[in-house]
Amino acid sequence: MRKTIIFLSLIILVIFISGFSEIKLITNNTTNLTASLSYVPTETESIEPIFQIPFVGNSFNGFREALAFKESQGKYNAVNTLGYLGKYQFGRSTLERFNIYNTKTFLESPELQEDAFIALCSVNKWILRKDIKRKVGKKINGTEITESGILAAAHLAGAGNVKKYLRSNGSSQFKDAYGSSIQHYIKKFSGYDTSFIEANQKPVL
Repeated sequence: MRKTIIFLSLIILVIFISGFSEIKLITNNTTNLTASLSYVPTETESIEPIFQIPFVGNSFNGFREALAFKESQGKYNAVNTLGYLGKYQFGRSTLERFNIYNTKTFLESPELQEDAFIALCSVNKWILRKDIKRKVGKKINGTEITESGILAAAHLAGAGNVKKYLRSNGSSQFKDAYGSSIQHYIKKFSGYDTSFIEANQKPVL
């Protein structure tokens, strides 16, 4: 009888200890979960981006950001060794065409730079409108011609040089001071949707 009592006592003790451990485990887990849910990032963590999201797709925004990255790594305040300015590397004479004479103001205004880029695309599309109609879909030097490729090349070399390249079927070549060519730009920036740009001889900013 005594042995039975001792045995039952041991069983009760084991059950009690096990129950206490389970309660402790649940409490700890609940505390950890609460801590996780109530976690607030620090100021530094809030500012720092978690993901670096690239500009992708073939939209007009994709086109201009890809071109800007090639020109200046997308920096509005960039000035290269030849004096070209801003995110899209405008020459002073091109800016004057749009009545922009204060380069300091230009470098400090992202909005003005974006407007100037769209205006230049509009002018180039107007100058090259006949060539776009004739050449898009055809191949020159193994590269399919697209409207976005033509506009990108015009940004690099000027509409006149692109016109010569297209009308000579690629025999009239052009490279800028850094070695970038019309042919390279036509290929690199092909296939974007630039239908957003309206051909306009005299756009107003």
